[in-house]
Amino acid sequence: MKKVIAPSCAKASAGTKNNNSLDPQEYLNFLKDIADHVQQSQIEAFTAINIALNMRNWVIGKIITEKQEKHAWGSNFLDLLAKDLQKMFPGNQGFSATNIYRMAVFYRYYRNITTAVVNLEKLPIFTIPWGHNALIFIKIKNQDEALWYVEKSIAEGWSRSTLEIQIKKDLYARQGKAISNFKETLEHSHAAITQQSFQDPYIFDFLTLDDNHIEQDLELGLMSNVQKLLLEMGKGFALYGRQYHLEVGGQDFYIDLLFYHTKLKCYVVVELKARAFEPKDAGQLNFYISAVDDLIRDQNDNLTIGLLLCKSKNNLTVEYTLRGINRPIGVSQYTDEIIKKLEKEFENNLPTIAELEAEFAKIEARNEISASKTITKKK
Repeated sequence: MKKVIAPSCAKASAGTKNNNSLDPQEYLNFLKDIADHVQQSQIEAFTAINIALNMRNWVIGKIITEKQEKHAWGSNFLDLLAKDLQKMFPGNQGFSATNIYRMAVFYRYYRNITTAVVNLEKLPIFTIPWGHNALIFIKIKNQDEALWYVEKSIAEGWSRSTLEIQIKKDLYARQGKAISNFKETLEHSHAAITQQSFQDPYIFDFLTLDDNHIEQDLELGLMSNVQKLLLEMGKGFALYGRQYHLEVGGQDFYIDLLFYHTKLKCYVVVELKARAFEPKDAGQLNFYISAVDDLIRDQNDNLTIGLLLCKSKNNLTVEYTLRGINRPIGVSQYTDEIIKKLEKEFENNLPTIAELEAEFAKIEARNEISASKTITKKK
């Protein structure tokens, strides 16, 4: 865009000989303001479309559920409804039998959390695309976990395919699980958000590593898949350098991977170990962190953080090692294989309507039992 506009500005300025000549830089700033406004309006329009579509599906799901609960209508009713809606709204892809049933599931899945909410559209489940919602409530049985993925989808701007990858890799169970000393070495508010920025294990399923691979194999594989590496590391990680050179006391040292975290506002030193964790590794990482703090870190940057990625670790050994270190360090394992159980659970074949209906009947039964226990306790 700038290549076209800038010359036009220059021509306009050169061809105008009065005091009202168009300043190129001022025009570019003006154009940027307009472009920002257009982009923001597009985001707002997209969000509004999501809300309208989700609300439509919610209302339809509510009506279906109420009719089924009142008249005990079975799944055949949904097939009939889908056919009639398709006739009434030809060309609308949203009224397949599967999607109609998903609307009912959507309502049943979340209706307990919306009871006391006046403005439903303000709930995060209404702002993400319908495809995201369907993927989450079909694949995730735990409601707290489902809402976590909803929030992360919004915060990270995940596409549907990225969301699917993160569910498949069970990010919910791994997020914030790195063993660290952040609570002892960082301010309380900063320590919490820092802990959530690191996970355990890191799943580099895009690599094909031999069981006896060395650190160079791991590093080269990661550098050959930088985009996938950054996706696995999480939002905010920006690669600053590989084998980053430091000169300390007249000697040369090289950091495996150096990142800058745009949300934490700090450098992150990553050391790779293609073996089990050893206490001496923390000393090496501590040295690198100190050097980056003194030689690279700007006065506006937060303290540099270290992350040790090792093939395996004993958690107790790691905890003992980090106890006496005053620099912020996290330790995690890495793997190049997705847990087979998750892989099997995440096959492309979606459950049948009958299977979904049976599963949500169980969920509702458990909710009723839980509610009755709560009432009993209050009495």
